Amino acid sequence: MKNSLFLIKDFISKETLSGLILFVVTVLAVTIANSDFGSYYFELFSTQLGITFGQLNASMSLLHWINDVLMAIFFLVVGLEIKREMLIGELSSVKKASFPIIAAIGGMIVPAILYISLNPDHITGFGVPMATDIAFALGILMLLGNKVNPAIKLFLVTLAVVDDLGAIVVVAIFYTNELHFEYFLYAFAVYSIIWFLNYKNVQKLTPYIILGVFLWIFIHKTGIHSTIAGVLLAFAIPLNKKADLEESVEHLSVDNPLVKLEHALHNFSAFIIMPLFAFANAGVIIDFSNVIEHQLIVLGVAIGLIIGKPIGIFSFTYLATKLKISVKPENVTWNDIFAVGFLGGIGFTMSIFISHLAFSDQTIVGAVKLGIFASSVIAAIIGSVLLILKAKKVEP
Repeated sequence: MKNSLFLIKDFISKETLSGLILFVVTVLAVTIANSDFGSYYFELFSTQLGITFGQLNASMSLLHWINDVLMAIFFLVVGLEIKREMLIGELSSVKKASFPIIAAIGGMIVPAILYISLNPDHITGFGVPMATDIAFALGILMLLGNKVNPAIKLFLVTLAVVDDLGAIVVVAIFYTNELHFEYFLYAFAVYSIIWFLNYKNVQKLTPYIILGVFLWIFIHKTGIHSTIAGVLLAFAIPLNKKADLEESVEHLSVDNPLVKLEHALHNFSAFIIMPLFAFANAGVIIDFSNVIEHQLIVLGVAIGLIIGKPIGIFSFTYLATKLKISVKPENVTWNDIFAVGFLGGIGFTMSIFISHLAFSDQTIVGAVKLGIFASSVIAAIIGSVLLILKAKKVEP
């Protein structure tokens, strides 16, 4: 338990700083995109970059290198966090896991239903309001300081872990292009070798990483979004549950390959990949005519994030406790759950990521991004106000 709490505390502190950096980078990207330098900004990320290795030639725009390659590393870190939480953390037992799992499910299903009800002709966008940006949400909590019950932070982290897993499943199932089945065989063969290494308890990370590169290539070729390769690789990295995790983090002990890799990549993911992703994708030209033209899509995303998230998280967990399916965590009130539900509506980077997969029309993507920005800010303000008001009520 002590080891698990140490890792959660380390995770929260890094995600908080990352969230603040993301905010600054987002404002910078939007400012540049709408300035005289806007054309240079868009040209930069449309620049084609290629790698040639023998007869293999990979050429993509800089934007796609960020969204397909770097985001695969981001999802590798997410996958490592999910596996750790499932084995030794807050998701390691049915009693611990049921409440945040039910909260996350509610926070995904209700926004999706609200979106689809408004957009039966554009249902591909249902995944956009399902996502939560954990870095931004934790950043808000940290800015509130001692006004926030520490138990709320723990609940939000575990909720976000399950939410990330849900986002991964949605991307894998619903946002897949034309499939090329021959590459599935290659990917399966490589993944089998990776799991064989796990079975033989191979502790060195190098063979996993090398095979992971080939796994990414073959999955990219299958038509499934290549970020899934990062998650699959993460689940195959061994974790020594008996080792001291705090010792593993501080000394990068080879006794815990999963913790070692997670710690080594977390800063790169939080402070390089995500800010770069935000800078590359958040730069949208502010044109409200596109918002008006696609108002139902934007409205569906906004309602899903601002209303669907808190209603889904609160109603599903409340019903589950009444039916005795789950138990609410101690020291967390229903007012706290409702407030955290609004923070779950901060979709930002994850919603932007899914919007690029959901829509091929860039005018729709641009309009949806503006909706995501506005909705995330509104959700953050409402959630913060509710937590502050609650804190004032309990003050002596």
